[in-house]
Amino acid sequence: MKCSNIIEKLEELCPLSCACEWDNPGLLAGRQHKEVKKVLLALDATDQVVEEAIRQQADMLITHHPLIFKPLKKVNDQDFISRRILKLIQSDISYYAMHTNFDSAPGCMGDGAAKKLGLTDVRPLEPMGIMEKTGIPFGIGVVGMLPQAMTVSEAAGFVKQQFGLPFVTVYGEDEIKGKQQLAAVCPGSGGSVINNALEAGAKILVTGDISHHQGIDSAACQMAVIDAGHYGLEYIFMDMIKSYLENQFQGQLEISCMPVSFPAKMV
Repeated sequence: MKCSNIIEKLEELCPLSCACEWDNPGLLAGRQHKEVKKVLLALDATDQVVEEAIRQQADMLITHHPLIFKPLKKVNDQDFISRRILKLIQSDISYYAMHTNFDSAPGCMGDGAAKKLGLTDVRPLEPMGIMEKTGIPFGIGVVGMLPQAMTVSEAAGFVKQQFGLPFVTVYGEDEIKGKQQLAAVCPGSGGSVINNALEAGAKILVTGDISHHQGIDSAACQMAVIDAGHYGLEYIFMDMIKSYLENQFQGQLEISCMPVSFPAKMV
């Protein structure tokens, strides 16, 4: 199995054309024609992830977040990003990232999070276009109906339960009264879609990385925000891609995921 064969299937799922202009998904290091038997999946290419890929003698590492966003002027062991790239290349591990193309493509991150929450009547929160082959709209995040009307507090508990989270941060619990059902979910950092959620009429936005001012301003506009953390909503990437690759390659690949480990702790 060539690395290029795996990339072809991944880009059938979420074409690079679905990515935001500022993004940098794709084959970021290594050989496209490398023979691949072992694949490791992770959310980020951290030092621990790179070391685990080497320990497992993985042939390919696939992450959600790209390790390289800006051009590198040097590749050596004096910078943490280039050090990881150097280790991957030395170990002949091909490294592929699928970021906002996976966030926005139909059936990928947004729909996966919506499924976790049981949302129905879903549509893209921030529309980006129409898939050329299927005519299905795609975009960042999803807006839809919760399984039942909930208070903000009940919705926060529901999000914690469905995603197995140690904690969430809630804005607007005192401002938004009564039970609500129309909600938006944007895995990752969702500050940029607050206006989209308000325009869609959502009373609850589930996302990550919300700042103090974004949170209190949303509450002032009568929309609660449940900040479940960037990792907290996106770690589902690993199981989603594992299931997809297993279905596509039917036992031809050995696929493993990094253990789920929340990087932020409450102390």
